[in-house]
Amino acid sequence: MRYIRPLSIEDAVGQLAKAVGPAAILAGGSDLLVRMKGGFVEPDLIVDIKSIAGLSEIRETADGFSIGAAVPCAVLGENKVLKQAWPGVVEAAKLIGSKQVQGRCTITGNLCNASPAADSVPALVAAGAKAVVVGPAGRRTIAVEAVPTAPGRTSLAKGEIIEAILLDKRPPRASDAYLRFIPRTEMDIAVVSAGVNLTLDEAGIIKAARVAIGAAAPTVLLVAEAAEALVGRKLDEAALERLAKICSGACRPIDDKRGTIEFRRKVAGVLARRAATTAYARAGGK
Repeated sequence: MRYIRPLSIEDAVGQLAKAVGPAAILAGGSDLLVRMKGGFVEPDLIVDIKSIAGLSEIRETADGFSIGAAVPCAVLGENKVLKQAWPGVVEAAKLIGSKQVQGRCTITGNLCNASPAADSVPALVAAGAKAVVVGPAGRRTIAVEAVPTAPGRTSLAKGEIIEAILLDKRPPRASDAYLRFIPRTEMDIAVVSAGVNLTLDEAGIIKAARVAIGAAAPTVLLVAEAAEALVGRKLDEAALERLAKICSGACRPIDDKRGTIEFRRKVAGVLARRAATTAYARAGGK
C-alpha cells in the first residue's frame, strides 16, 4: 500500500488517474479506515487530500458558500453564518457519528460513500447543493443528487475528486430543515429521513420548495411532486397532508431488521410533514 499527501488538486487527480490498482481518497477517513479495518477494501493507493489548499475551508462568496471537501462536520456546526443560512444542512451534518467522529467526518465523504441512509445527503439535495468535480478532463459542477448512482457507487470517473460542495446564497424568507428516524437516541443509521427547503413570499405563500427523502430507495429521492404540491399556498393542514401522502407514495424502501416497507413509507410522510413545518417557521411563515 502506498500513501501520498499531495499539495495540489492537480497532483491528486494525476496520482489517482494513473493508479493501476484500487485507489482511495482520504479526507476524514471515518468511512475508509473502518472499511479497511473490516477487510472490505484494500486500496493500493491512498491519496490524503487534507493538505491541499482550500479544501479545509468554508468560504462565503457572492453566490453563497463553498465547503471544501476536507472540512470536518464539526467545523460546519461552528460556522454561525452558514448555520443561520442553511440550518437544515448543518443539523444533518451534525448527526453523522459521535462527537469524536464529527471532528473527522466530512459531508463530501458522506456523499461519496453513497449510502442511501447518509444523513447529510437528503439535506444537501433539498438545498439544491452542487458538487465541484475535478478530474483529468478538467473541472465541472453537477447537482449533488447526480453523484450517488446506487448503494456504494457514484458517477465519478477514474481520477475525479469532489473539490467542494456549493450552497446558494439565501433569498429573504427562506430556510430548511432535516429530520431522521433512528431506533436509538443517537449514533445510529437513519431508518428513513427527510429534508425540506422552502422560500416564502411576504404573505407567507410558498414560492419555491425542494423535498428529499433518504433511506427509502437505492439513492436519495428528490420528490418533485411533493414540492409542487406546496408551491403557491401556505403550509396549512391540507398542504401538509398532501405532502405526507406524496412522500409516502414516492418511497421504494426495503424490508430489513431495522424497518418494514410499510413502516418506512409511513414515517417518510410523517418526517416530511414535520421538516416542512420547521422549515416554514424558520423562513418566517406563520
